[in-house]
Amino acid sequence: MLIWLMIPADYKNEKEVGQALAEAFQQGLVKREDIFITTKLWNSDHGHVLEACKDSLKKLQLEYLDLYLVHFPIATRHTGVGTTDSALDEDGVLDIDTTVSLEETWHAMEDLVSAGLVRSIGISNYDIFLTRDSLAYSKIEPAVNQIETHPYFQRESLVKFCQKHKIAVTAHTPLGGAAANIEWFGSVSCLEDPCLLNLAKKYKKTAAQIALRWGIQRNTIVIPKSSKVERLKENIDVFDFELSKEDMEAIKCIDRRLRTNNPEKFWGIHLFD
Repeated sequence: MLIWLMIPADYKNEKEVGQALAEAFQQGLVKREDIFITTKLWNSDHGHVLEACKDSLKKLQLEYLDLYLVHFPIATRHTGVGTTDSALDEDGVLDIDTTVSLEETWHAMEDLVSAGLVRSIGISNYDIFLTRDSLAYSKIEPAVNQIETHPYFQRESLVKFCQKHKIAVTAHTPLGGAAANIEWFGSVSCLEDPCLLNLAKKYKKTAAQIALRWGIQRNTIVIPKSSKVERLKENIDVFDFELSKEDMEAIKCIDRRLRTNNPEKFWGIHLFD
């Protein structure tokens, strides 16, 4: 079984994960080739892609990454490799770096593949137009676009566009962020929607499991996040049932185009306007 670990530099835990991985490899608990390891390039390192990647590799104690993603389609003022700070200007607004283009960033990502530091590269939080642009200027096309998508934010056009062009879609917020995003951003959770609750009763599952199964059946990769063991077990228990075509259509009807993960609160700027 392949284990997938996603450790964005912005989570600030690469060093700790690297220590755990080194111990696991040394003790023979798992082999490197049995783990698919992903991390991300932070906004402030767009002009320092090689240095940022090497910094992540050093902290993770690895020779290569399986997948490296551009975290957000925006370059900000450099604050030091690996610091993952969001520099704000005197008005409290994200300090955007206008000297580095997304095309330049992508070509630097491609160089990582050529250098053997990264096996595959991808994008994250790119809309349909930025995704289209990346296809136009890329020599190595993005393997993945990791986006927020869930029953309240289905983004059908973007998902279909990516899949048409053989870009795998990963849902980084497949449950709508639930409690965390309600607390941070004041968002509304799809897990309380009557449609999902009724389907949960029908299939003898939870609303979260229905949402995850829906994501799987639309051919997206769902990566729910939880620190609770019971939730982790629940989230993996979604392969013993299948939603009917009618029930998939019912979920399609509850789309609110509601983004629940919006860094505007921290950055003072609406990135997705």
